[in-house]
Amino acid sequence: MESRTEPAEREPDITVRPPLVRELLLVVGLFLVYKFGRQLANGHTGEAFDNAHGVWDAERALHLPGEGAVQDALLSSETLIHVANTYYATVHFPATLLFLVWLYVRRPRHYVWTRRVLAALTAAALVLHLGFPLAPPRMLDAAHLVDTAQVYGPSVYAAKPATDTMANQFAAMPSLHFGWALMLAVGMIVATSSRWRWLWLLHPLLTLLVVVGTANHYWLDAIAAATLLGIALAVIRLPRPGRSRVVRRSAPAPELITSGAGR
Repeated sequence: MESRTEPAEREPDITVRPPLVRELLLVVGLFLVYKFGRQLANGHTGEAFDNAHGVWDAERALHLPGEGAVQDALLSSETLIHVANTYYATVHFPATLLFLVWLYVRRPRHYVWTRRVLAALTAAALVLHLGFPLAPPRMLDAAHLVDTAQVYGPSVYAAKPATDTMANQFAAMPSLHFGWALMLAVGMIVATSSRWRWLWLLHPLLTLLVVVGTANHYWLDAIAAATLLGIALAVIRLPRPGRSRVVRRSAPAPELITSGAGR
């Protein structure tokens, strides 16, 4: 008996594009929960500085390169350091938002996966921010680093952490600037097929140099973010696309063909 495969109507995709209004409410809600949740870690000044000394000593014990080397390179040009501060202040949220919008419109299956990964990464980061308040290196005297945003601008933080009602300056670990940038690169590499797609890795690389060079994060903050993202990617798998059905048709039996031909 012969069987053959013919194209059939495509099965419904298991990840149909979610309703837009629901997604907007969900993303905005998650953002607000994260912003308000970070505020709960404010006020732990002593603990934040104790943890900062611990992180700084751990980096030296691990022989990680000094953050000052990156900052010295940026400070070689006032224009360069101003560009770095601007990149830190303005690229983080808009780039992530545009990334999600593009996926929603063009790659809904990848959008659902990315939204889940980002939500998991952000939730894990919030827990770490609450349990491990950390003063950034720009506040640590032992680091001998310049608060480039306050000196050269622009700055998204108040001059004194205690007076900052918009952000928690003691939420340095993990670096979501780096974590979100890395997920953007991973998402675009997975969702596209261009030979140039690996250039998206320049975004997290530039972000890493910026967050370290402006003294907003330690190397270990980025390593922690990459580790949490790796765990999220291992647990949350990309949904499989819908597959075409296989239609099998049986060829007429030989004896029927023979009998019909003899008539």
